[in-house]
Amino acid sequence: MTTHFFGDTAVLTRRSMRHVTRSMDTIITTAITPIAMLVLFVYVFGGAIQHGTGSYVTYLLPGILLITIASGISYTALRLFTDRQGGIFERFQSMPIARSSVLWAHVLTSLAANVISVAAVVAVAVGMGFRSGAGVLAWLAVAGILILFTLALTWAAVIPGLTAKSVDGASAFAYPLIFLPFVSSAFVPTGTMPGPVRAFAEHQPVTSIVNAVRDLFTRQPVGNGIWTALAWCVGILVVAYLFANISYRRTIS
Repeated sequence: MTTHFFGDTAVLTRRSMRHVTRSMDTIITTAITPIAMLVLFVYVFGGAIQHGTGSYVTYLLPGILLITIASGISYTALRLFTDRQGGIFERFQSMPIARSSVLWAHVLTSLAANVISVAAVVAVAVGMGFRSGAGVLAWLAVAGILILFTLALTWAAVIPGLTAKSVDGASAFAYPLIFLPFVSSAFVPTGTMPGPVRAFAEHQPVTSIVNAVRDLFTRQPVGNGIWTALAWCVGILVVAYLFANISYRRTIS
């Protein structure tokens, strides 16, 4: 049964990845747009933003990485919606395949596509002056946080992909996720914000994740911050996974 699941997931993942590689708008949205934002904020606004010591590109990069992921996962919802509308789920039900492999294929495709996009953004940031003295363990910790964040948002994206009534509804849920880093410590320190905005910024998941990644990059003491970031990622992942599977069972029932 386990071999059956992995084999089916691998086949369906290859199918989904072919759709990604053939869609240039996906590549442009998930990689080029965050890179353009990185360039804009560093070279246009960076000189006017008080962010403390170090280069602004180093300060900014963690937030841009989260925006890259949030932008990329909207296509998971779109691909699921397209499959559902095209009757693919009904065809899969008539085939001897593991039911859960259908969702996992989309999730793994999202993870692979976002890894490529994040790597592209980091490469551009290095060209713009990003430098990190972080060791191997710190980089592995950053990778782990970003992978957990990607999985959490991807499973969240599965829900509108299965329940939306239109293409716009399937992809529009990602807009608040893309906006959320702007009301966090991603672009400016939260201490510069007015009271109510600062309170929200300091107690939302993006700030915790951004601060943990930034501290790892700059070899600053992370303390309990990394556990807070991991708790947010794991909590969102568990809740999203449960609701996604409930939505999936209702869709195929």
